Amino acid sequence: MPKESFAKNRIKSVGFALRGALLLIRTEASIKVQVGITVLVTIAGFYYSLSATEWILQIFAIGLVMGIEGMNTAVEKIADYIQPEFDKKIGFIKDISAGAVMLVSIAASIIGVIIYLPKIF
Repeated sequence: MPKESFAKNRIKSVGFALRGALLLIRTEASIKVQVGITVLVTIAGFYYSLSATEWILQIFAIGLVMGIEGMNTAVEKIADYIQPEFDKKIGFIKDISAGAVMLVSIAASIIGVIIYLPKIF
């Protein structure tokens, strides 16, 4: 069987990644909430005419929260697959993963406050 070209392989990889992102958005309640928040802060960004730097920080914060949330979901799904019954060690792993989402979300919220508080008041 001939080896696929680099370009064809990359296109397939992007397709798998897009499918994964859509699955995440369709199946996970927390990501649905974060997509809603993303839409609101994007509208607010246009309304308050964010600077390029503010847009960069906002987009980075959104991407980081959603990316870490995706990884958290993956960790939880793998853990549930490996051990469907309650297990203290699996619970510990899942708590750490959720804690990572919380830390990034706090940082993103602080970025939002720094950007929007002076514009609102």
